[in-house]
Amino acid sequence: MSVSSQNNQRRPSSSVPRKEVASAILGASAASHTRSNETGDVPHAIPAELEDHYQGLVEQLTISPARLRLITNAFVKTLRKGLAEPGQTVPMIPTYVFGYPTGDEKGDFIALDLGGTNLRVCHVQLKGAGKFEVTQSKYRLTEEQKQEDGTALFDFCAQCLMTFLNDHFPNGAPKDMALGFTFSYPTLQDRIDQGVLVRWTKGFGNPGVEGNDVSELFNKSLQKYKCPLSVTAIINDTTGTMIASRYTHPNTRIGLILGTGCNAAYMDKMHNITKLKIDGCGDDERMAINCEYGAFDSFDHKHLPRTKYDEVIDMTSNKPHEQAYEKMIAGLYLGEVFRLILCEMVDEGVLFLGQDTYKIEKPFVFQTAFLSLMESDSTEEQLLSAGLFVHFFDLNTTQEERHFFKKLAELIGVRAARLSACGIAAIVTHKGIEEDGCDVAVDGSLYEKYPGYADKMHNALVDILGENGKKVVSRHAEDGSGVGCAIIAAMTKARKDAGKFAEY
Repeated sequence: MSVSSQNNQRRPSSSVPRKEVASAILGASAASHTRSNETGDVPHAIPAELEDHYQGLVEQLTISPARLRLITNAFVKTLRKGLAEPGQTVPMIPTYVFGYPTGDEKGDFIALDLGGTNLRVCHVQLKGAGKFEVTQSKYRLTEEQKQEDGTALFDFCAQCLMTFLNDHFPNGAPKDMALGFTFSYPTLQDRIDQGVLVRWTKGFGNPGVEGNDVSELFNKSLQKYKCPLSVTAIINDTTGTMIASRYTHPNTRIGLILGTGCNAAYMDKMHNITKLKIDGCGDDERMAINCEYGAFDSFDHKHLPRTKYDEVIDMTSNKPHEQAYEKMIAGLYLGEVFRLILCEMVDEGVLFLGQDTYKIEKPFVFQTAFLSLMESDSTEEQLLSAGLFVHFFDLNTTQEERHFFKKLAELIGVRAARLSACGIAAIVTHKGIEEDGCDVAVDGSLYEKYPGYADKMHNALVDILGENGKKVVSRHAEDGSGVGCAIIAAMTKARKDAGKFAEY
């Protein structure tokens, strides 16, 4: 589509036909805009025009303290409903991890972690006194592997495990070595070594897995490749993160994942988990709860302030209407919000006039890591951003445009961090520990690598909880899921050896 400019230039057609992704879904229409021609050969947006668009985006992406408190109140009710009634959107899954570690657990364990980006295999040596050593290997998951038949996925996991064992145990791994499987997707459990997948998240869609016991599927693959180990415990990465941090930091009460996806786990008393009854288990006995709260406000969409960009991401995902909260705060999606805004501005004739923009029109091509890079660029000229747009998208930018991009990245990052505080505050409120405070163990690249994410999240906790928000302290728990999985395997073995809830 041609757009007139002040110099009566016409926008040349792209060498690759435009897909019109943004305009088709967002309802954008191209219009005439006055602009300056700073470079003399490529027209660019004028600063006043960028500022107008920025102010409009501020209104859409800013969440007030009052709105955060309303979201948190709804979140608390959702958590409690999940504890009371089976089959809820936020399922509040009992994990059959009973109590916290003592810090004195010892032994050698294998942990396998199927995350959203990598498969990790760890050899964890627990030394006691809160000390451990980890040897690990990572195996990259392709997008194709995340969609192929479930049997092929678990075969891949088994092959990677056998490669690891052959490399690190040349004389053979002990047959009695416990294997913990960190499976970070909504899974219903009746005991700790069994789990039925409710639904895939984080972009996975492997057929033949939902509704089936992932432990059974994985054990079949292990047998196929003659692996001497079998699954001892299935855990979620959030549970593992909480347990691993508690092993070294006794004030840890919550485990949180902020990476490709988002989720939380915490320890609750049995009298609060009214949907679950275990013979001989007292009301004050504690069990870890895997919230799976990335699904908060799914389907009804009553509480979260979704923009049209969020709606596009939702409706074009492989799970429309699901994981509403996760789609607004997780690392998989923040770059896509940014890209959709840019595509809309391109279709309106605001950005990149006269340049071929086809490379930026591919969904999810703009990684959240790019936003992190732009936010961390401290140069006046925003040289990192300039290089990013040239290298990945063949797009030239002005300094004013790059400053706009940085401010937009900050808006998106702040919104995600503030919304992530709502889930933490909801758990703290439910547990009634506002006055006491607690440590929150956080794993995931978004929390670890996004500039200022922790500070933005903490500011929002104060907005929600007042001065008590300062008592909720987050800490980075790197590799929590692997170490935590091993600790849980050790706790499970000790519990069953003692005859405590041995059937679970």
